[in-house]
Parts: sequence; C-alpha cells; structure tokens
Amino acid sequence: MMMNHKYIICAVCAICSLCGCADWDDHYESGDVSGSSVTLWQQLKENPQLSDFSQVLEQTKVFRMHKKMPVSYADLLMGGQAFTVVAPVNGTFNRDSLLQLVQTNQGDSLVERFFVLNHLSRSLRSVTSGNSNMLMLNSKYVEVGPGSIEGVQVINPNNHAKNGVLHVTEGPLPYRYSLYEMLSAKDELSLIGKCLRQYEEDYFDADRSVSSGIIEGVPVYVDSVVIERNRLLERIGYLNAEDSTYLMVVPGNEGWQKAWDVASKYFVYDQKVLKRDSIQHYWTSRALLDDAIFNLNSQKSVNDSLTSVQYSRSTPEYNVFYRPFDSGGIMDGARHEICSNGDLYVAQEWPFTPENTYFKELWSEAENSYLITSEKDCTYNIRHLASDSISKGGYLHVVPRTATANWDLTYRVNNTLSGDYDVCVIVLPRTIDNQVNPNMKPCKFKATINYVDSLGNEQSFNCGNVQFKTNPEKVDTVVVAENFHFPACNFDQNDIKVSVKVTCSILARETSSYSREMYLDCIYLRPRTSKSEQQ
Repeated sequence: MMMNHKYIICAVCAICSLCGCADWDDHYESGDVSGSSVTLWQQLKENPQLSDFSQVLEQTKVFRMHKKMPVSYADLLMGGQAFTVVAPVNGTFNRDSLLQLVQTNQGDSLVERFFVLNHLSRSLRSVTSGNSNMLMLNSKYVEVGPGSIEGVQVINPNNHAKNGVLHVTEGPLPYRYSLYEMLSAKDELSLIGKCLRQYEEDYFDADRSVSSGIIEGVPVYVDSVVIERNRLLERIGYLNAEDSTYLMVVPGNEGWQKAWDVASKYFVYDQKVLKRDSIQHYWTSRALLDDAIFNLNSQKSVNDSLTSVQYSRSTPEYNVFYRPFDSGGIMDGARHEICSNGDLYVAQEWPFTPENTYFKELWSEAENSYLITSEKDCTYNIRHLASDSISKGGYLHVVPRTATANWDLTYRVNNTLSGDYDVCVIVLPRTIDNQVNPNMKPCKFKATINYVDSLGNEQSFNCGNVQFKTNPEKVDTVVVAENFHFPACNFDQNDIKVSVKVTCSILARETSSYSREMYLDCIYLRPRTSKSEQQ
C-alpha cells in the first residue's frame, strides 16, 4: 500500500542520529512551541488516565522501508520535533490486543498504521470554537470541531507541551478506510483485494536518495528512498491516495469471480507470447476495473451520468454510464460505503457488460495508410469528408494500376481479443465524389482473414471463398465473416498478428459490368457475445 510515511521517516532520522542535527528538516516545526518545559511524552506519562495509550506508544516501533527501527513512538514524543497528540483514555480500546500484536513485525506495522498514526499529527492544532481539518500521520484527515475531534468528545483539550499539543479524548478516533484499504480488508471483497495487492512493489527512487558517490563504478547511497507503489493503481486510479476523491462500484466475491471467469477467456494469448499468463491476469484485471472507477472531481452531474477514469473524447461512446442510480443503472441496488477518499458501492454482480467496457468494436480506418501492411496493383488517395455516414470523416479511394488489374490491400487490425467478431468491410457509395454523373457499377471482391492460433502459428481464412458484391448506391457494410472466432488475444501487442486482406476479383469478361475502383471506408470488427455473457 502506498502510505505516506515521509513525516515518520524524517522523525526517525532525527532520533537515530541522537538529535545531533537540529536543522535536519527545517520545514517541520521544532523546538519550544509553547514556552513549556515539559515534553508531550512527560505529559502522557504523568496522566494516569493515559497509561494504556502510553504503553502502546512505548511498545510500538517505527517502521521504515518495511523494517522495524529501534525507535518507539515514545522516543519521538520526547524529542525535539513538534506533534499534536490525540490521546484516548484508559478502557476505551483494547490495550492488551494491541500489545500482543506489536510482538511481531506484521502486527507492529498494523498497530502503527491503524492506531498510532491515526492519533498523531504534524499539524499543531488547538480545539477551538471553529471547525478545521487536521492531517494525521497516516495521511488521513480528521475534523476538529468545537469540543470534538472526528466526532469524539475532547475531555481535556489544548494541553501545550514543549514540543506540541495534547488533547485527551473520551475514546479513540475512528479509522476511516480508504477505498484501497476497504478492498484489501473486507472479506466479502477479498478477491479484488488480492488482485490489487499482486501489483504492489517497492521502487527505489535514486533522485530522492542521498548518494555518497560511486565506488568501483557502482553508485553508493547513505540513505536510500524506496517508494511503495502499485503498478495497477497507476493506470486505474490512486485509490490509496487520501487527497483523491473517487466513486467506485464493484461486486462481492461471487460476482467478481463470475465476471472474472468470463473476461479472462477474452485475454488468452498465444503460446509464443512471453509471460502470457501474467499479461492475461493484468488485462483481465483492467477489463473489470477500468470502468468501475470515477473521479468525482471531473463529474458534471453524478445522477445524470458518470464518466470513468478511462474516458476519452476520441471515443465518447465508451466509458460513459447514464442515470447510474436509476433502476437498471450501474449503482442500482448497490450498498453504499463511505471511505476516507470517496464512496464505494458494493453490488451483487459486476454491473457492466463486455460490450460496453472491454469487448469493443474495432475499426481499422482505411484512410490511415500506416495500417496497410501490403498492397498490390493499385494506387490510392486519402480523402476527408465530414459526414455522419463516413467513419471518422475519411476514406480511401482505391484505383487499379491498369484497367484489368485485380488489386489487393491488407490492413492490420489492432487489439483483437480471443473472442468472436463479425468481420466487416464498409464501402461507400459511388456518389461520394461525383453526384452528377457517377459510375454506378458495383465492385466485386474477396476477403481473407489472417490470424494466429493458440500455439502462435499463422493461419488464414478465405471467408468461404465467397465473392462479395458492393452496393454502389449506399454505404454498404459487407459482412465477410460472421461470428468469426479469434483463438488468441492480440491486445496491446507490438507484434500485430491479425489483418484483413481485400482482393478485387473481377474477371476480364466482367469489366463492363463491374468497376475495379472502390471507396473503402474501414475494416470493422463487430463483437459477438453469447446471451449468458450479456446477462
């Protein structure tokens, strides 16, 4: 989890160096902040109502880079750095269970994150008649109001010490889970949490680390900074960032597993793809989560529509969900959970369909000549014309090199999944560039689909060796292969293994009846799913 521990790390550095460097971090408040000669730790120890809390602070060690330091939180509070401490009185929390947890590294880390850091702040804050927010050391914000902190009554406020302020409360502050923590901690969401945690990693930040030079060609660092990050969250949304505000909808374990079983079948890569299982897992995860997360700061009206974090103006037909809270909407019937950085909605089923999320229509626009992998016996001109009937406002005017040349063009198709598609060739009418005296002869062509099988071997399908005839009077969507199955996924691959070849197939004796010119709009793959997957 990407928790913000920079404040703790800095404090640990100061203690570990025996406080010999008073200006170790000038942007933090330090020294005498009240005129008092008593430290926060002395105040805690002298108050018999706070003995339980003091014991936990004494026994809880600071963690840095996943390592337990020899410094306790009691050490920090008797040092020179300034804190605000919110101390719950005895008997309001389970001291014994916390002390038992700190006996192990994992337990100590949990006590630190969920309890100790939830009661310490670097902001010096008094309880006044007004309202304000205070940032705690676990990066959570708590509300400081008249006589209370995060709704917990303050029974002894504003005790100023040499190095900060102490507030005594009638109980511990509630810990509000972030969206990421909710997914990681809740049993009913454990499958999603497990999926997300697989992408946690430690990243060494050389720029922020302190170097002591190079020895035998190898950089040496006296202080290494390691950042905890999650490679998946970097792509779908920082669900663990406390300064973010998201809305998220997910199913419970049963619904997640059901959706996973369907989605994973679409991301089966051929056996020649390195790390194919890992890639399949990653893109299946993305398939189910990409449209489940919404940045609330970018929504115009959440009741009217929600645009997911993957929304792009170039494809406005995707990543938008209308009337989400109405009957049949993606939030319909979902249970609402309030988190520290947004709202979580837990549904019984994954509330989307493959077609409106990951199993998308694929368009190889004819005017994008960079998609052409091979050509024969033709010339072509790229045309642009704004019209509702023309895909993306462009097309390709294909002309044979000679009057009787049967040309061919092959277009690569990007991002096919291991699923079923109707493979279509869309041809524009002959009137597209000459409405006064157009040549109304149809064009006749064949089509070939090139792909790879599950082993990665190249295959081709000649579309039944059918000769297709275009309609010169209208935009003609010619289905050259219906419900065609691609056995291997080619999503997000540099080595494009899927293409469609269009071959003009007019005999010499047919020249008077057909035209070898074609106004090619695009190659279009239309997804096909079974009824069970649509439910």
